[in-house]
Amino acid sequence: MLNRIRLAAFVVAPLFALVAAHCASNKAVPLFPPGGPKIPQGLVPIVWPPDNAYSPEKAELGWLLYYDKRLSIDGTVACASCHAPKHAFTDGAAVATGIRGQKGGRSAPTVLNRAYAVEQFWDGRAATLEEQAKGPIQNQIEMGETHENVVKKLRAVAGYRARFKQVFGTEDFTIDQVARAIATFERCVLSGDSPYDRFRAGNKSALTPSQVRGMALFKSTRTKCESCHESINFTNGMFTNVGIGMDQPTPDLGRYDFTKREADKGAFKTPTLRDIANTGPYMHNGSLKTLEEVVEHYDKGGIKNPWLHQDLKPLKFTVEEKADLVAFLKALSGNGWQQYTDPPAALMPR
Repeated sequence: MLNRIRLAAFVVAPLFALVAAHCASNKAVPLFPPGGPKIPQGLVPIVWPPDNAYSPEKAELGWLLYYDKRLSIDGTVACASCHAPKHAFTDGAAVATGIRGQKGGRSAPTVLNRAYAVEQFWDGRAATLEEQAKGPIQNQIEMGETHENVVKKLRAVAGYRARFKQVFGTEDFTIDQVARAIATFERCVLSGDSPYDRFRAGNKSALTPSQVRGMALFKSTRTKCESCHESINFTNGMFTNVGIGMDQPTPDLGRYDFTKREADKGAFKTPTLRDIANTGPYMHNGSLKTLEEVVEHYDKGGIKNPWLHQDLKPLKFTVEEKADLVAFLKALSGNGWQQYTDPPAALMPR
């Protein structure tokens, strides 16, 4: 009887989305707890923006918007189309696909742990997650809409008017409030509690001998992997030229197209390595299909060009060392994001 009551509450009054399967005991728990998402082992508390504080109602609203294809001009593309849970919040493709099957020029980066990032997009042209959330809506390859029309469409939905009234105190919401809700949800999408984190916490059986050797190699002064992939999120958040695409006739110049600084030519954001085994293909253009290919790229010292990062040099790995590095990267696959699947159809605003 108690379970039936809880199920009814989930369908009829889903203020907080309840996911019974989230717990081994089958006891329903809030998908968006009052105090914020649970921080997986190995990560640090989220610092919420002063102008976009967390609330469970706002996170749930952002979750619904994130999966809503009505944000695109023809109702075929949502944020989740290119950043889907089944691909660790990417799309599993070399480059992103938008409306009418149009192909973008860059890979869809993962949403995992964007709470710990500053500049967004591969070239860092968005200073915040809120700003980033607005970009794809007006991109003519991605969603092909206008901010004005998206707001008009959403305001016409009674369920959204009620939710925005609850979260922001008004039914006359703006695109900035749409973006704040989406960004709040995205900050909840975390990856931690990996075998690496458990090893660091004292469980010395969490890593295999190969992964331990790979970790030592990764952290060594020989490879200098940590000069870019550092700290809890395995990225310094900077922009680096590793040579990808620079051997093409008209290479994508990345960060340079935004800053116009000579030193930024061919530089792209250093991605997190969290769940890297689940977010291929790799690099900003998806040109490397496997982690083995990524290791080969760095073993060769990248692709030579005038702006190549100074730490990239031929490493002359042995076969075993290459295998150990790949094994270590696979040990960065974690938990915390798997529960954010598609919302139940009954929960989508109408």
